[in-house]
Formats: sequence, C-alpha cells, structure tokens
Amino acid sequence: MSLIKLVLRELFQRSNQLFTSLLAITLGIAVIVGIKNITVYSEKAVSGELDALGANILILPKSASVQNYYSADFQEENIPENYIKALVGSDIKGIDNLSPKLSIPVDIGGYKATLTGILPKNEFKSKAVWQSTLGVFSRPEGCGVQACIPGVTDSVKALARKRVINDLSPNSVLAGADIAGMLKVQEGDSLTVLGSRFLVEAVLPMSGTVDDSRLFAHLHTVQRLTGKDSLLNAIEIVGCCSAISGGLIQKINRLLPDAKVVTIRQIVQTQLNTTLLMKKLSLIMLIIIILVGGAGIANYMFANVHERRREIGILMAMGAIPSFIVRMFLLKGVIIGVAGGVIGYVAGTIMAVVLGPQLAGVPVKPMLSLAFYGISLSIIISLLASIIPAYKATRVDPSIIMQED
Repeated sequence: MSLIKLVLRELFQRSNQLFTSLLAITLGIAVIVGIKNITVYSEKAVSGELDALGANILILPKSASVQNYYSADFQEENIPENYIKALVGSDIKGIDNLSPKLSIPVDIGGYKATLTGILPKNEFKSKAVWQSTLGVFSRPEGCGVQACIPGVTDSVKALARKRVINDLSPNSVLAGADIAGMLKVQEGDSLTVLGSRFLVEAVLPMSGTVDDSRLFAHLHTVQRLTGKDSLLNAIEIVGCCSAISGGLIQKINRLLPDAKVVTIRQIVQTQLNTTLLMKKLSLIMLIIIILVGGAGIANYMFANVHERRREIGILMAMGAIPSFIVRMFLLKGVIIGVAGGVIGYVAGTIMAVVLGPQLAGVPVKPMLSLAFYGISLSIIISLLASIIPAYKATRVDPSIIMQED
C-alpha cells in the first residue's frame, strides 16, 4: 500500500476528529480571504475618491505656507521650473502626477481673480472632477506610475479621451465656474487679461475649491506675460499612498533642499488610516488563524499519535524508518491544509461578495490570486502544526507497544 493511500484511509477512519480540525483551519482561511478581498476593493474605492480631491503633496518656496497658497494663490518667492526635471529624472517612486503652476493676481473688469499657468495634460490628469465633465485625461491605473511631463517625458502611449483639451494655445484660457459667472462669460467669449486678448476655451465644472475663482492659461504664456521665464510658485503632486507612508516626502526633501515639501494632511491621512486599519485587521486575523487553526490541527495530530501508538509500533517493527513516519504525518497535514485552503477560499470569497457591499459599501468580485494565498497559508500552518506530533511519533518504542497488556 502506498503512503498516500495509507494516509487517506487513516484520515477517513476518524472522520469526527478530522472534521473538527478541518473546520478550524477552514474558518480561519475563509475569514482572512474575505477580509483581504474586501480590503483590495475598498482601497481601490478610497483611492478613486481621494483622486477626485486632487494633489496630496505641495512643493512650495521656503517662505510660503499652505494657508497662503490657498488663500492668496500668490507668493513673492518662486521656485525654478527645473525642479520638474529633477523630480522626473530621479529614482523616486510613487509620484503619479506632477502639476507645475505659476499663479498671479489679476484685475478683470473690476473683479479680483487669479490667473494660473498650467501644463494642461498634467493639470487635467490630477482633477477627476474636470475629467468627469469634460471627458479629458485620466490618470494611469496603479500607484507609482512615473509622471508624464510634456517636453520632458512625453509618453509614446496615447492618453484615452472623449473631448480633449490637448494644449492651450497662447491666446486661450479656461474659466472657473465662479469667475465665469461673475464675468458673465461662456465658452467662445473673449477676455482681456494683462493687456492680452484671450479666448475662453471652456468653463470648468464647479469643484468647490479655489479653482472655481481662477482663470487657467498655458504655463509658458503666463511666464511670458509676467516676465518669469522658467519660474513657478508651486508644484502639485499626486503621490501614491504607500509611497508617502514609505518616506516619499523625505526623499523629495533631500532632492530639493531649497524648497518646502508639505502634504495636504486631510487627504493623505484619510488614505493612510484606511490602509493601516485594513492591514492591522488582516494581521490580527492571521494571528488568530495561526493560534486557533494551528492549535486545532496540532491537537488532532497529538491525539492521532496517541491513538495510533500500536499501529506506529507495528510499522516500525516491520522496518519503517523514522523519516517514513514523519512523512506520513506531514502528508496528513498537507492534505488537511489543501482541503482547508480550498474550502476556505470558496467560503471566504462568497462571504466577501455577499457582505462586501454592506460592510465597505463597495462591490466586491472574486480574486483568483487569493486562492494561491489561502491554500499556501493553510498548508504552511498545517505543516507547522504537524511537525512536533510527527517527531513525537518517531519516539514510540515498538518493543513496549507490542507487549501484551
């Protein structure tokens, strides 16, 4: 009789004990697979919502503050435009998009406004609310995708779009919702700004931010009109959450020591807290699985060794070496681990799909990658729980076991 047939026959002879130990590991795997499945889709949903809020890192002149940036949108001190090339040319990972800006206060028809120079592709990639209305550029999926800067790192892959404002011409502007309402201008109207005539290319959707009171022109046009060639007063960065927690800010600070690098705390902290909570929950469940599932299997194995002392003694008396006994118990652990992992993956996936929308408020789909994770984890726990009982089985003395009671 082969080893595997021997193990399978022995397993089903004591089905009650087998069911108890299998149930413990199955429930544990089901819970952690369910949590991880929900976590992945929850993080995607949170990431999408946070993307709509825009940049989460600002690079400003040393003397500027975040409060000044958002209240006045103007600083007397500037930063060089070559900071963009320095960032893109570095090996820093986690910068999803860079949006350089030069903002100046202007007076238009008696109304105070802010004229902001932008690079259109990068600005629209960081403004999800603009994308949804105008059908313009969308950010590449995934964290850590290197930013694309026109003229610096032009991508060979075309950006998908419905209606594209590819590049603002020197005489075109985009008007925020508030300033357009105050000036009573619509798409196709003209405005005089800093002595130059501009065509209103589009009126931007309401965003509820300072962007609503801005006029946007091409960065190089604003630089030329203000005599600030190759200068900026801010760079907005959409940074990957995991990279921020991994020291992205410190890396940028070391690269640009003469600039001030700050995070927009409310956006970043929300994302970091959500991710951290999910990771802690997964870790807690992993510990519970190891303790409960491992203890259940170990208890089953110890009881099995005790009950099978006579059979083990006979096998050893017939010439079975200790390694054969060890392989027998470890194979039993692998079989329990595979069965627990498969059943746990299926149960956990069903749990995630059914409960995900209620617990996290997001639709959840099955993830095949978690099958490998769940089965591997189950096998490892089962093997670890079987090692000591397997070793104990090799210590059985055949001469004592075979003695008549």
